[in-house]
Amino acid sequence: MPDPAVALRVAALRLLTRRDHSRAELMGKLAAQAESVEQLEAVLDALQAERLLSDNRFATQRVVARAGRYGNARLKQELRQKGVADDDIAAALPEGGDEAERCRAVWARKFRELPQSAAERAKQMRFLQYRGFSGEAIRRVMRGADE
Repeated sequence: MPDPAVALRVAALRLLTRRDHSRAELMGKLAAQAESVEQLEAVLDALQAERLLSDNRFATQRVVARAGRYGNARLKQELRQKGVADDDIAAALPEGGDEAERCRAVWARKFRELPQSAAERAKQMRFLQYRGFSGEAIRRVMRGADE
């Protein structure tokens, strides 16, 4: 029978070969296979020391992949739910590019035309807020749309 720590490491590597995971996410997925929390912590610490597990890299990849559809607030929320520290989130967010430009691109793909009424304008603004764009980015897009 293989060593439980080796089996846990193999399971962790199998997950990491598919995509990057945050430490907290990987801990949740591997908790059932671990004999103890200490064993799981030791395996994750070893993976981090070998730079196979990195919350910073996970956050950056997540931001780059999802920045075309979502604003910074939504990206922050998703990363926090995945257990990424605020420092890593702050370092990863600039990788998404200018939020106002992304907001304009999302607005253009969804609506394609200027709002004709106050109700339509409010609907467009709510949509952008739901996508996690800041109030300033939304105002810049709506100001540009009015011009």
